[in-house]
Parts: sequence; C-alpha cells; structure tokens
Amino acid sequence: MKNIPISAMIGLFFTALYFLVAIFAPLISPYGMAEIVGDVWEPASAEFLLGTDNIGRDLLSRMIYGGRTTIFIATAATVLSFTLGSVLGFFAAVAGGWVDQVLSRFVDLIMSIPTLIFALVVLSVTPVTVPMLIIVMGLLDSTRVYRLARAVAVDIEVMDYVEAARLRGEKTAWIIFREILPNALSPLVAEMGLRFIFMVLFVSTLSFLGLGVQPPEADWGGIVKENKDGIVYGIPAALAPAFAIATLAISVNLVADWVLNRTTSLKGGRG
Repeated sequence: MKNIPISAMIGLFFTALYFLVAIFAPLISPYGMAEIVGDVWEPASAEFLLGTDNIGRDLLSRMIYGGRTTIFIATAATVLSFTLGSVLGFFAAVAGGWVDQVLSRFVDLIMSIPTLIFALVVLSVTPVTVPMLIIVMGLLDSTRVYRLARAVAVDIEVMDYVEAARLRGEKTAWIIFREILPNALSPLVAEMGLRFIFMVLFVSTLSFLGLGVQPPEADWGGIVKENKDGIVYGIPAALAPAFAIATLAISVNLVADWVLNRTTSLKGGRG
C-alpha cells in the first residue's frame, strides 16, 4: 500500500465503491427500482436521501439500480470490444499480406460511419435489449481497439524474440498470446480505462435518446432523461447521475494511469 500513490488510492476506492454498490444493489437499495413511494420531485429528506423522481420513485434507489445496469453493460461491452479487437488486431499484424489489408480496410469502412449514428440505426431496427446493447456497443468499439492493437503489434512483431519464436516453429496463436500480448499490455490497459468510460457515456447517451435501457429498468442516462424537465424548476434530480458518471470516469482513469505506470516499470521491455 505504501507504493500506491494517493491519486490511485482515491481512484481505487471510488471505483471499488461503485462496483460493490452495483453488485449488492438489491441489498443496499432502500426501495424497489420501480416502486412509487412519494410525491413527484420531493426534496431530499431523511426518508428519501436524494429526493424522488418525476413520478415519485426514490431517486437513490433508482441511482443504485441504474448504476448496476450502466456498469454491467459498460463492463460487458468493454470486454467484448477488447477481446475481439485485440485478437483481430494482433492476428492482422502477424499474418500481414491480404489478411491485414482486408481486415484493416473493413475496419476503416466501419469507422467512417459515426459510432452513435451507426448504433441508432441498428437499434432502431432490432429489439432493444441488454444483450443487444452489449453486442452493438462492443462490436462498434472493437474497431478502435483493433487499430490500437494492430499498431502496437506491428512494432512488436519485428522484435528479435518474435523472430526467434517463428524460427522455433511456434504457431500464430503462441506468437500472439505468449510473445505479443504480454508486451502490449501497457497501452491496452490504459486504453481499456478510456474505453470503459466511453461505454458508460455511450449507453447513457443511447438511453437519453430513447434507444438504450428501456423503462421501467433504470440506468444513469435514462434517469437524466426522466428528470431533465425538473432542471427548469431548479430541481436537481437529473444532476445526480451526471455527478455519478463524472466521478466514475475520474476514478477509473486514475486507476488506469497507475496500472499503466506500474506495468511499464515492471515490464521494462523484453529482449
């Protein structure tokens, strides 16, 4: 613990707090997610710590369940995007030739379409469910991961230890997972933190536009949409999820920066 900087400890604390609250949401939440327990937009009180929302549901309970949904979707989509994007990026760099050209040009084509517009078009013609959100977000974001993974792998692929592995007769899978991946972790870890936050913002944006998590399910973007009209009357219900997103983003980035510095100093390159 002595070697962990204060910024990383703060990031770890709040990141762990958010994830623990998401995991134990049914045990922590004072009320049900869709349970109407008071009047419309009641102010904060001992009974309702954050007040109530636009139809009288406890805002704290909605925030807890909304955080659970938002974090789960963002985490699953990030895992999908990094698994698919990094494997394909490494494979393209190692295979080279027409395989690299076909994959790279296809990724360029997908990236030429704005991600949000692409997602809105797809979700407008498919059932808007949590699994579909994860698949659409993960596949679209994997193109960014592919570009980074390929760029890193191209530099690593020409190193002597990779050439030695080829001369030993190692297969492509060995070269990717045993030679390239360990030496590409630092930039991928840093990017993973950024992509996770992008996923949080992405699903929140989709919900705000009506094509994300569907009511009565809660997520932070949906809570902003439900309570946005209250801002005109000085009711801060819509600001709570915005604050949660901001603090989660800062916390995850602090952790990602620490992990990046730690892996870089420990790895120190390989010859």
